[in-house]
Amino acid sequence: MKKFGLKCPIRQANPYRKMMEATKEHSTCENIINRVFKTGIPYNVLLTDITYLFYGNNQKCYLSTIKDAETNEILAYHISENMTLDISLETVKKLHRKRHIVLNENVIIHSDQGVHYTSPKFHNLLKKYNMGQSMSRRGNCWDNAPQESYFGHMKDELNLDTCFTFRDVCNEIKDYIEYYNNYRYQWNLKKMTPVQYRNHLFESIT
Repeated sequence: MKKFGLKCPIRQANPYRKMMEATKEHSTCENIINRVFKTGIPYNVLLTDITYLFYGNNQKCYLSTIKDAETNEILAYHISENMTLDISLETVKKLHRKRHIVLNENVIIHSDQGVHYTSPKFHNLLKKYNMGQSMSRRGNCWDNAPQESYFGHMKDELNLDTCFTFRDVCNEIKDYIEYYNNYRYQWNLKKMTPVQYRNHLFESIT
């Protein structure tokens, strides 16, 4: 190894997994959604997840979103420079503060089994806001496929090459979500934008 300059890096333990094991308070939930993402009703099944974004000189930040599974609309998001538990909590709080969004009385928010969503703080916050909780099976990305798909398209379409500061990234994300919700037409939404399709569904219901 020395002759050829080889190194054997030792993987560090995941601090969030260690935190979860230490507290033993984290708990998973049943997969209530079971890949039935479309119910014909907006604000009924919500999907959430966290992804990372690289910008500037190999800097990293994190984006948490809540997506309406029926309309594909991004209802709330939060960007952070740190992968703390608060990133998921702040996203839910931002959604709750949007008074024009009236969630279905049986609304369920679905996520993976990440430590942010198994946290007692996250469980209690959802109970406080009368939101049900569902989780994907461990290691099964298909159980939250629409959310994963959104992040994939977003990263393909974002222009982070021009972002050199955290504020630059925040502005880029804000502009992209505004574009995605209001101007990006989608074939599976009858060639409408998420907002147009949401309004179309509400008109059909009433």
